[in-house]
Amino acid sequence: MSIQFLQRTLKNHTVLASGILGNSKDILERVYENGCGLVTLKSIGPEQRDGHKNPTVIDLGCGMINAVGLPSPGYLNMENEWAELENRNFPIIASIYGGSVDEYRRVAEYVSAKKPDFIEINISCPNSEQHGMIFGINRESSRDVVSAVKSVISIPLIVKLTPQAPDIADIAKTCEDAGADAICAINTVGPGMVIDIESGRPVLAFKKGGLSGPMIKPIAVRCVFDIYKAVSIPIIGLGGIMTGEDAIEMIMAGASLVGIGTAVRYRGIDVFKKVADEMDAWLKSHNLSHTDIKGAAHKD
Repeated sequence: MSIQFLQRTLKNHTVLASGILGNSKDILERVYENGCGLVTLKSIGPEQRDGHKNPTVIDLGCGMINAVGLPSPGYLNMENEWAELENRNFPIIASIYGGSVDEYRRVAEYVSAKKPDFIEINISCPNSEQHGMIFGINRESSRDVVSAVKSVISIPLIVKLTPQAPDIADIAKTCEDAGADAICAINTVGPGMVIDIESGRPVLAFKKGGLSGPMIKPIAVRCVFDIYKAVSIPIIGLGGIMTGEDAIEMIMAGASLVGIGTAVRYRGIDVFKKVADEMDAWLKSHNLSHTDIKGAAHKD
């Protein structure tokens, strides 16, 4: 079922989360053909960055822990990727990050000229020492980044928030007031740690990492619920969505779209079609529409 999101028509409510499958047109097109409504590129940074050494990702069964470390070719080294994406037949979100307000502004201005459908600023990564979450845990830094980026772009701006913020609803409202067009919540939860008891050492090379998958869904649902009460702009609800029923829950909390990431590993690349079909089947069985359930958890 199609949906309007920030004046764009999407074929359904599902979104590929950033950092899952890369920036290659072939891969992103395959995701779209497997039912995804909107794809997000891997986060693009101000300079070439290798990310952390392996191991970077561990499957915990109930979800995953990762410390990939925001690898990026750097925004000035992606001409081949942008050239390929010029003739795409699917909508994209370009995710960006920076180590300062000026870096966010500079990357955003350059990337916006490549005409993605949306720009998402990642102010919420928990596994990089210089980038990400540091900007999303207080009002002033969030406002400064959003205002700076908004001043140099003419396409819709999405802000990705961290559950580590002391008051995520307050941060979301600050971002809205600074010009954000939508909120994405949440990024991974953490940092967490896994220790190998035989060696007595942390398993991840970076030692700490962000948690994703089913175990964080209740946190994500609560965050979206709180944000929905504070803002009037749309929300992409992300965190632990594995099934259509999970997506229904997130929409009832207040999300307009639902992001999917870790579920690609557990249910395959066609998880987007599966989730969309499961949502439609549930709604049909209850004689309801997506509009009926949007924010339903807030009703007395």
